[in-house]
Amino acid sequence: MPKESEEVGPAYFTPATAHEVVGQTFVSRWITVDQDRITAFGEVTEDPDPHHVDPEFAARVSPWQKDGVGQTISFGFLTLSLLTPMLYDVYRYPLDGDPADGYPASYGCDRLRMIAPVMSGSRIRGHVTVADVSERKPGQKQLTFDVTVEIEGEAQPALVTRWLMLWITPPRSSEAGSSH
Repeated sequence: MPKESEEVGPAYFTPATAHEVVGQTFVSRWITVDQDRITAFGEVTEDPDPHHVDPEFAARVSPWQKDGVGQTISFGFLTLSLLTPMLYDVYRYPLDGDPADGYPASYGCDRLRMIAPVMSGSRIRGHVTVADVSERKPGQKQLTFDVTVEIEGEAQPALVTRWLMLWITPPRSSEAGSSH
């Protein structure tokens, strides 16, 4: 918690303000990764690995333990997919579908590392640092985020990555060319 004399930055940024917050870190809310979420992810991705979806199996053989009992763990790609709601917490833009406002598109990740397992029932949150904002081409800004996913109460993060995002602003109809 900051001292009264310390300046507290904004809780979020927008496409219009992203260039003003390069170097700043924003923190998402906590997200609980419970067994229902893990099991549903396994079903949708057709991954039946019992280390993730079978608590009885995990209790007997899992090397990931809590209080001496083996635990199921989140799929690494489930943890990665939760970057989206974490980013929604700190990067605000209209979600009404009006293309004139522009829209985001994930451009991929660089240097992704899954460092520590997220045990079922754990809470995670994202620390998103705006590393760079640059024009990729007319109508496209590239935003580069350095992201660390913290596991509540754990020393090591779940994952770290550099996430690339595009902000695409379609040309206005007058800019798109005229048929005159």
